[in-house]
Amino acid sequence: MLICSVIMIRENLESVRQRIAKCCEKIGRPSDSVRLVCVTKKASINEAEELLGLGINDLGENRVQELVAKHKIIASKAAWHLVGHLQTNKVRDAVRIAQLIHSVDSARLAKEIDKQAEKIGKVQDILIEVNTSAEATKFGIKPSDAVGFLKELTLYPNISVKGLMTIAPEVDDPEKARPYFRALRELRTKLTSSQLLTPDSQLLSMGMSNDFEVAIEEGSNMVRIGRAIFV
Repeated sequence: MLICSVIMIRENLESVRQRIAKCCEKIGRPSDSVRLVCVTKKASINEAEELLGLGINDLGENRVQELVAKHKIIASKAAWHLVGHLQTNKVRDAVRIAQLIHSVDSARLAKEIDKQAEKIGKVQDILIEVNTSAEATKFGIKPSDAVGFLKELTLYPNISVKGLMTIAPEVDDPEKARPYFRALRELRTKLTSSQLLTPDSQLLSMGMSNDFEVAIEEGSNMVRIGRAIFV
């Protein structure tokens, strides 16, 4: 990796950390209340390892193939997240590697995750992906289906629901994404009040490079950032 690339990553990461801290200060939250997942889908192995040397523990991948490839080299040095859509035929590898799967959106997928996790004696942490924008091009369950889906997931002992995830529409102004983040926070409140989400299931994975500050203001405690670091 070129020296300039190392410097760029360090500077970009520091900028992101400062923006998270400033946003948290603005709303009266400690900066360590937001978990930063660095998405390395366009990064090399060396660049991903550079992040580990800068104190990043959480690395995310959109595709299982890339997750497998980077894990072969970096292995357990990182806590791995699968943040992209997961197909049932890729579940075995995802369960073997990922600490947290962000994108569970169907009973069929949940059943396969439970099956593969049972085979290796693991309880797989997951997030339920919710399509708060109702965009046809996005994955995720409808907010109105969340209660039934959570009840169905209680059938799977090798799955542990840790919270919710959403992806806001791509917009020219981050403020336009606010309603979709707010909708996920309000859904979490509803599900918690109904005791379908426990105090240990309060993760809100929302906010990416172009909108993470608005997401934090709306309650995000996990942001997925790639482009702002590897620009």
